[in-house]
Amino acid sequence: MTSAGEDFAGAKLAVFLGQNLLVIQRDDRPDIPYPGHWDLPGGGREAGETPIACALRETREEVGLVLPPELLIWSRVYQRPHGRVWFFAAHLPAAAAGDVRFGDEGQGWALMAPEAYCAHPLAVPHFAVQLRRYLEACAG
Repeated sequence: MTSAGEDFAGAKLAVFLGQNLLVIQRDDRPDIPYPGHWDLPGGGREAGETPIACALRETREEVGLVLPPELLIWSRVYQRPHGRVWFFAAHLPAAAAGDVRFGDEGQGWALMAPEAYCAHPLAVPHFAVQLRRYLEACAG
């Protein structure tokens, strides 16, 4: 699916805990993109990482969830101004919310209905688009 030699900028992971989506409120700083917006776990690639390794590392760092790669059940890559970005989805039981350990980036985390995220005025717009694509693929 993905390889370490592939050129990409970063990866995001839509983590479902039961029926809800795990979201992170970004720091409210003017020097970052989308300050104060609701984000998904993920971020920039570190040297030599595959897209899956990037998404899993960022998820572990940001919310403390250690997920095996086989839980990533859906993926798409899309172009952003800074490069290609991978978008993954994974589903865990609702009880996994008890395993969330918030990292040191952002203001906090919450569980949100996926449709509410897609419509939220503070959702990161391109992540809402990718999430809608995932939800449509699941419905079809």
